[in-house]
Amino acid sequence: MPLSPAVEVNGLVKRYGANVAVDGLDLVAAAGQVTAVLGPNGAGKTSTVEICEGLRHRDGGQVRVLGLDPVRDAAVLRPQVGVMLQDGGLPNTQRAADVLQHVSRMYADPADTAELSERLGLRSFARTTVRRLSGGERQRLALAVALVGRPRLVFLDEPSAGLDPQARRAVWDLVGELSQDGVSVVLTTHFMAEAEALADQVVIVDHGRAIASGTVAELVASGGTTTLRVEAAQPVDAAALAAALGGRFTVDPAGRTACTVSGPVDPQLVAVLTRWLADAGVQLIRLELGRRTLEDVFLDLTGRSLR
Repeated sequence: MPLSPAVEVNGLVKRYGANVAVDGLDLVAAAGQVTAVLGPNGAGKTSTVEICEGLRHRDGGQVRVLGLDPVRDAAVLRPQVGVMLQDGGLPNTQRAADVLQHVSRMYADPADTAELSERLGLRSFARTTVRRLSGGERQRLALAVALVGRPRLVFLDEPSAGLDPQARRAVWDLVGELSQDGVSVVLTTHFMAEAEALADQVVIVDHGRAIASGTVAELVASGGTTTLRVEAAQPVDAAALAAALGGRFTVDPAGRTACTVSGPVDPQLVAVLTRWLADAGVQLIRLELGRRTLEDVFLDLTGRSLR
């Protein structure tokens, strides 16, 4: 018999006054897998996750976490769910080691704090107060606090934000081990490489709705598997080039002259592009053919304009 989803959200609605932050969102996070929730700032992903964590009340829809209601059944869920908030939610005046030890005492069968400290490199700042920790050190402590209770399900909000490459790799390895041990993980991230490295499933959220979901391979293949990236010395007339290439063209934001063509790319398309640039008097700096990435999919679905 297949396992029930770790998280199941149907038609979720959340309003803040007149603003609808979550607008009928559907999301499923499978048990024992890593589910990455991606979206631009203001897309509704943080509100959705906070509702699943029981930190906010929903205005409509259904939410089940480990088969239970996150508000009504909070007392039952709390020992089974680990939460890593982006701001940490840690007491500023306490030392890092004391915080971890204090939280561990709240659980009947906590993880070995010494081992967890070693894995996440906490020993070097164990006696430092939370207030004096760097952003990356706070992140590592917040992750340790989320995991010390041996949860069945973990919510991680931007787990590698502010981490150096070594710490990021240690966090990724630990998340991978959690999944191998059958722990369900739901993470939000703006770091596409993180989602590509860790996620079994990806859900892309925008304007309060889930607009795409699937494995990284499925999402990348959905719009063709190759991209053609061009960098020019002068600004490109986006509308004219899009017309010449049949609409398969986007210009990066902030006035950059780079452009991208997504989908199958053949020699004829390359010839049309280079001829158009030459006729327009645009000097070509670089032309690069490569594989489509999760970031390409994300930008195609959510747009390239700053918000």
